Amino acid sequence: MKYNHININIKPMRRTDAPEMAALAKQAHTHPMSEQTIESCFGPLYRVSGIYADEVLAGFAITHQIFEEASLMDICIAPKSQGQGLGKALLTSVIDTVKTHDADVLLLEVRASSTGARQLYLACGFEQTGVRAGYYKTVNMSGNDQAKVGVEDAILMQLDISAR
Repeated sequence: MKYNHININIKPMRRTDAPEMAALAKQAHTHPMSEQTIESCFGPLYRVSGIYADEVLAGFAITHQIFEEASLMDICIAPKSQGQGLGKALLTSVIDTVKTHDADVLLLEVRASSTGARQLYLACGFEQTGVRAGYYKTVNMSGNDQAKVGVEDAILMQLDISAR
């Protein structure tokens, strides 16, 4: 499929893809999932999809679903592939997939500082439903290379799939 002049393919991933996914997550996220955590997401309640741009892994999404409630555990786009619409294409695919598996709602949480991700979710119809104050830890390096640990809010969002 062509998307913004890029040949893309979205397909299920396998547990053997976890090392490549973890490497991509380290590039894209300030606090990435470990390879072991990613590997643990290949059980029966999970769906893991990769988006490939011109045959190269450009991102992935992990969803977890119990009955009619699905959660977006992670969505990740390689930094060099961001801003090209691949995140929206992957998120749209996730929404379509959970809908075909009878989900009524898709939940997620996102760092308050992730304004680009939050804008994408809002553009795709998600609504903010709450805040977990101080949920995420942050680490900032000071000028003298000393780490300063802080916290950041998690923004809770949901998409009503049944209304789509």
